Amino acid sequence: MALISSILALRKDTRVLRIPPYLSAFCIVVGIAWLLVLPLDEYSRRTYVSENALLPGQVHTYFTGSEHDVFRAYRHEVHGMIDKSVEERSKALEGIFLEQNLKVATQKYNYTVSNHTLANENIYAILQGPRADATEAIVLIGAWKNMDDEVNNSGVALVLTLARYFKRWSLWSKDIILLIPGDSTIGPQAWVDAYHNEHDERYVESLKIKSGALQGAVAVDYPAGPWGHRYDKLQIVYDGINGQLPNLDLFNTAVQIAGGQMGIDSSIQRMSGQDDTYKDRLTTMFRGMISQGLGHATGPHSSFIPYHVDAITLVTVGDGWQDEISLGRTVESLFRSLNNLLEHLHQSFFFYLLLNAKRFVSIGTYLPSAMLLAVNFSITALALWVKTGRPTSPAANPASTKAGPRDPKPYTTPSDAITAQNLAAAKYNAPSTTKLKDGANIAIVPTSTTAIIERPLLLPVLILLAVHAAGLIPLYYFNTWDSDFLMGIFLTCANIVVLLPVGLAFVNYYALEPSLTMQQITLVQCFSLLLLGLFLAALATLNFSLSFIIGLLSTPLSFVRRSSHPGLTFLQLGALVALNPVMVAQWSAKLLGADLVEVLRVAAIGWHVWGMWTQLVVWLVWMPAWLVGATIVAGGLFE
Repeated sequence: MALISSILALRKDTRVLRIPPYLSAFCIVVGIAWLLVLPLDEYSRRTYVSENALLPGQVHTYFTGSEHDVFRAYRHEVHGMIDKSVEERSKALEGIFLEQNLKVATQKYNYTVSNHTLANENIYAILQGPRADATEAIVLIGAWKNMDDEVNNSGVALVLTLARYFKRWSLWSKDIILLIPGDSTIGPQAWVDAYHNEHDERYVESLKIKSGALQGAVAVDYPAGPWGHRYDKLQIVYDGINGQLPNLDLFNTAVQIAGGQMGIDSSIQRMSGQDDTYKDRLTTMFRGMISQGLGHATGPHSSFIPYHVDAITLVTVGDGWQDEISLGRTVESLFRSLNNLLEHLHQSFFFYLLLNAKRFVSIGTYLPSAMLLAVNFSITALALWVKTGRPTSPAANPASTKAGPRDPKPYTTPSDAITAQNLAAAKYNAPSTTKLKDGANIAIVPTSTTAIIERPLLLPVLILLAVHAAGLIPLYYFNTWDSDFLMGIFLTCANIVVLLPVGLAFVNYYALEPSLTMQQITLVQCFSLLLLGLFLAALATLNFSLSFIIGLLSTPLSFVRRSSHPGLTFLQLGALVALNPVMVAQWSAKLLGADLVEVLRVAAIGWHVWGMWTQLVVWLVWMPAWLVGATIVAGGLFE
């Protein structure tokens, strides 16, 4: 009984509510520190190939100097198509595939995004494997334009050369699809959507010919001019849409073939001069997290990964002594490895962070860092929930209040003891212990200690739902408005977001009758932080980087409170304004050297074409939580 009375007394102890802020801060610090130690050898691992059937680099490649003349001829032909129209270019490429006795087809696509038309045409051919039964296929991609909007001259020529070269071999147990999309992102998305019958026929033409299930895809990005260009390294691009990643075995196979068999160094995340130091590992990891968090397409391979087709893009970088023959042999050996597969890649990792081409961190090691950030919001939400259930009148601290006489008089019955001691216990708002005549002890717990304060839940829940639903307005306008006016919409949205919390606080205090009580306001903040924590915890298992970035930028929401002190109120508002989603988009674009209008345009394309849902998380999860926190802080201006 004494233990129960102590626990009941602890519920009302004001010191209990002082612990959650420190606990939340501890979770944040540990989560950030956890991420910073990942590049160390003790927390990362060397890459390895799990699927033994791949046998990377175990075959002799025959793509040698005899194919060089063929490649140069195709490169000049491709260069001559640059100034031709899309239809003329498609016919020329179609003619080359037909000369090689391949099945050829074209596919037109026409998207309208932000009142702008994105139209082009894909050309693809199918090389039927002599030992295949048309149930499986591998895709070789050479986009007409690469991610930097340069004509992929040598890349397309290499695809044409390899198509002719692969045709001569009888070892293929899978069909090989040669795809030349009109660009690096929209064209592959239209093609792979149509291949899986997930396309909208109003915008994307259906495919005329198909093969079997896609087992893998490799894209080549080699934008050398008509006279060629020697390169130094191969950059392997692996990020997919919405942060999805290919099976790590495919990446490891490409690295092992390029480095072990061909003597070509590999790099990732545009880290051309990377050393195996802590600083370079951390920089590479951060770059990978930013790319994954944005969720955009980083190459022709990105559109295949959502369909569980493992894909990568090989990009030539630097100036060196490597040429198109070494790249062709790399692709040949990679296709020979994929040709050995009897099933989809499944034994290795699908969730990982790469520190360099030969070192990675698995999901079991890095996931706790994002989870700790998400937990800090839940801890604060629970503390606010407890606070809303406390009595409105201040209660005395049980630890510093006397609980009755030092030597209580023994009573004959429990009812006598309760009658005599209840007033004293109620006066001090604390449990009291007294003795019966037979020496037994009983605990006297005042009603105020066990009283349950009613919480009005309907209105706070409706307010929170309305705030989250309001995120649909900017989500709609940024994804549908004319791209020429995107900057104007952005500036308008930035001004509204900054002024809206003050306006909502003003309306609550001077327009609503009656205005929201402090208990209702605290409940709104409680539910908002609880939802934010739940969303980020679920998101961490799908897109760790996006969850961690939003969780880190939202950490002030766990600590901001309404204050009657003007200086503290303005300080909190200033921190929140600097970290609201619109301002973060503006200063991060400047920090990364990106054009903000182009970022908004690509985001609109991602929403309509790629199925990117980064904006959904920003406008329907992050922005509502920020708006609730900022409005509560702004309420201090009117007290």
